[in-house]
Amino acid sequence: MTPRKDLLDIASLTDEEISFVLDNAGPFKDLFKRSVKKVPTLKGQTVLTLFYEPSTRTRSSFEVAASRLSADVTHFDIESSSVVKGESVLDTVETLEAMRVDYIVVRHKQSGTPNLIAKNTRASVINAGDGWHAHPTQALLDAFTLREIHKDLRGCRALIVGDIQHSRVARSTSLIFRRLGMQVAYLAPGSMMPREVPQEIPQFGNWTDAFDWKPDVIYLLRVQGERIDEPFVPSSAEYHRNYGLTNERVEVLRERGLYLMHPGPVNRGVEITDAGMNYEKCLINQQVENGIAVRMSVLYWLRPGAAE
Repeated sequence: MTPRKDLLDIASLTDEEISFVLDNAGPFKDLFKRSVKKVPTLKGQTVLTLFYEPSTRTRSSFEVAASRLSADVTHFDIESSSVVKGESVLDTVETLEAMRVDYIVVRHKQSGTPNLIAKNTRASVINAGDGWHAHPTQALLDAFTLREIHKDLRGCRALIVGDIQHSRVARSTSLIFRRLGMQVAYLAPGSMMPREVPQEIPQFGNWTDAFDWKPDVIYLLRVQGERIDEPFVPSSAEYHRNYGLTNERVEVLRERGLYLMHPGPVNRGVEITDAGMNYEKCLINQQVENGIAVRMSVLYWLRPGAAE
């Protein structure tokens, strides 16, 4: 397969590239679950995390993945850098170019920023989330997690619940699910439903109709607290009552044998209860573990300086 320099979104990937990343994530997971904690795949190369937005899971996952591939890992501390003095993204990239880093993992509140960086560096750029646009490695790890349960995802149904309008996870994950032959539906308040939804994605406004669609997996999205002051929902309590996974709805999942996913971090008591977190078919911890394997596979696949 022709080497690719950057991973910026799911839409630009071929089916072969998606399969390559998912297929190679399995052996990497087997490696670190056994006694082999490191392989020399990226020895001598540098992976830098450049996060303009806070992150715990994604940043840590990338750093652990890079470390297990024997890369030198460093974090560019935005708070103590010249960015706070007004340094532009391109000026920062120029500095990183002088440092000869090989991979840049970037998260930014502005959609398209990873693409801009990728055009101005020889380093491989990995989009770790940009605005409402894309979060490709989250989508890949979600697909890998479901493939561990259903070897063939064709025909499986995923119900994505929550703030779909503002969710880069919803955009990327729903796309890869459909690329792999799954059916996807949305459940959200009208204020959180995108204005334009692909015709093949059913839209529901309540759990009763959504359950009647007979999903196989429920994928909850984080309610974005930074946007809660805007009039998208009257209150967190009302959101939980109407759209959250209450204890009663957990019992429906249990009766039907449905799987449960969430990209994290979880707002307990808003999109999910403690009973949901303890549900026996909750895949949240498995998603975290698989995130390391998938990101190892991505780093293994990309080639700094490769022609796109």
